[in-house]
Amino acid sequence: MNLSFLGVGHWHATMHGEAAIAAGAGIAWAWDPAPAAAAGFAEKFGCPVAPSLQVALEGADLAVVMGRPFEIVERGLEVIEAGVPLLLEKPLGISAEAADALITAAQRKGVFAAMALPHGMAMLAALGDLDAAGRRGPISHSHFRLINGPPQRYVDDGVAWVLDPGIGGGGALRNLGIHGINAFLMLAAGQEVEIASASFGRPLHGTKVEDYAAIVLRAADGMLGLIEAGYTFASMKRGLFEWRVSAANATLSDLGDRLALSTLDDEKQTDLPATPIARRYHDVMADTLQRLAAGRPPAVSLADARRAMAIIDRCYALERA
Repeated sequence: MNLSFLGVGHWHATMHGEAAIAAGAGIAWAWDPAPAAAAGFAEKFGCPVAPSLQVALEGADLAVVMGRPFEIVERGLEVIEAGVPLLLEKPLGISAEAADALITAAQRKGVFAAMALPHGMAMLAALGDLDAAGRRGPISHSHFRLINGPPQRYVDDGVAWVLDPGIGGGGALRNLGIHGINAFLMLAAGQEVEIASASFGRPLHGTKVEDYAAIVLRAADGMLGLIEAGYTFASMKRGLFEWRVSAANATLSDLGDRLALSTLDDEKQTDLPATPIARRYHDVMADTLQRLAAGRPPAVSLADARRAMAIIDRCYALERA
């Protein structure tokens, strides 16, 4: 497949490019409104720079859409209108309502539209296998912790807009918490979900956005989920990733570099295959291309992302109340 990369000034662009190469796809075009960003990506991956977004869509089997939130929506709409399948970065605007135009357009045109949320794929698959075998049981609680280093990293990467709430739509919860919230919603499988509590930590780094958020969600069946998102890990080179799901017969832990399963019925502890965090966009890209080729829906849809964003909107509203 030939892929076009739009908005390659995004800090995830290199990850997506490497994922495309690993999946055996070709990079047809690179485009960004900043010529230097497009040239840098094109040099790294040996692809041409498109003179316009419209040219970048010519002959594309899939467009990878990146940028600031409002740009993702605008670019996504243009890609959809051209009838080109797309893989979008998050977030889709600075509120859940911003995703509505994309959802409506994709449904009207019948265009495949997937979200790039790389965490949880292996964990959710393993839990699904356990459930299918009758070895999972009801889920009691889950914990999705994603704590990165200080927000200066975004300034250093040339994307300081992430720290402007008027552009990025919030701080760590909007940027990082969406991963854990989406995972909890996947576990809830369509149930109504309420916010049991939403707390935001004291500011540490002097930005206009929150450095830390802790959210507790409750599904209709009583399942609880704690989502932690932050810029509070004391390192610019690494962070803290810990995801856990506790069910009646199984506890599954994703520690970033290993997936550990404990099962009660046989008293076993097993390490399952896990993709290191740095390569999880490889899994998203491979899965997206496979689903697109097979005519299957995306693993994470625009509607899924909207549900997660709506919870984030409500958490911010509770903070302001």
